[in-house]
Amino acid sequence: MATFLYARVSTSEQTLDHQKTQAEKAGFRFDHIIADQGVSGVSVLMRDRPEGKRLFDMLRAGDTLVVRWVDRLGRNYADVTDTIREFMRRGVVIKTVINNMTFDGSTSDPMQMAVRDAMISFMAASAQAQVEATKEAQKAAIEALKAKDDGAYKGRKPSFTRAAYETVVNLLGKNASVSEIAQASGISRQTVYRIKENPAAAEKALALWSL
Repeated sequence: MATFLYARVSTSEQTLDHQKTQAEKAGFRFDHIIADQGVSGVSVLMRDRPEGKRLFDMLRAGDTLVVRWVDRLGRNYADVTDTIREFMRRGVVIKTVINNMTFDGSTSDPMQMAVRDAMISFMAASAQAQVEATKEAQKAAIEALKAKDDGAYKGRKPSFTRAAYETVVNLLGKNASVSEIAQASGISRQTVYRIKENPAAAEKALALWSL
């Protein structure tokens, strides 16, 4: 039986060290630390992340999976609930650092199962609702700026150069993996995913900023 810490670091404000230290202060000790860097919890499902896929391969019955909160597993309601239920079916216990929640599939009491499943659903829904609320707030702020600037608003400055963009597009055409592309271009995997999903928008952003 082993204890795993899974961390997802999706922004520059988050760090693996912070999630690890917070878990250790809560009394957790780990045999393995698995972390996905620069990966969206909204658009990239757990099984599709490089380290998330490895976690699925490694977890066995009797293991414990520790996460800071369920939003580290993802911010997509269906994906988070499916992931937790799959791990419980395998006999894995899931524990959260925040709120000290424990989810496992050992109980056969229908009332306990109903409460457990309701809590999983509530936490997964909260994770998705939080990111959607943030997007709506950002959208409103952008619209306000556009109105003030009379159409001159250019959006956020791209975090990549034109050279990096061209490298990404070229390697995508050669079916290179996201990790390989990120390493070759010098940008994060999350940025590679954004370019991959909408190359036209990335090209437009570069043009607006004259990059």
